[in-house]
Amino acid sequence: MRLDSSTFPVVKIVFDAPNEGGPEDALLLFEGLLARGQAFVLLHEKAVDESNYEHSHEERKQASIWMKKHKQALHTFVKGMIQVEPSAAKRLALKPFAVMFGKAWGYPLLVVESSDRAWALARDVLDERVSDVAHF
Repeated sequence: MRLDSSTFPVVKIVFDAPNEGGPEDALLLFEGLLARGQAFVLLHEKAVDESNYEHSHEERKQASIWMKKHKQALHTFVKGMIQVEPSAAKRLALKPFAVMFGKAWGYPLLVVESSDRAWALARDVLDERVSDVAHF
């Protein structure tokens, strides 16, 4: 997993690209994003290809422990992960996974058909956060 925060508060995430320092460094980068104390969204623009990259058992275990440790911050600052999936059939197939994902990670998985739609949705999600804060 690689994170690119150059367009923060939209953080690009690439799962099939290893981070230079391995999974631990990716989680440290994620911690740094949470430490900013600002709302952001994750954006994965590449269509899902499960055969292309699979996390090892150890990576999944580390992610699970990390996720539990940072549960509150994830829920507070990550407003969603947006997944681009051009295939209507694959978007439909991702719906049950999206429900489980949201319960596990504490933020929703939003699946859209194009990068243009993903960026528009990212702006909408972040604008809702600003609007919510403004009304309180």
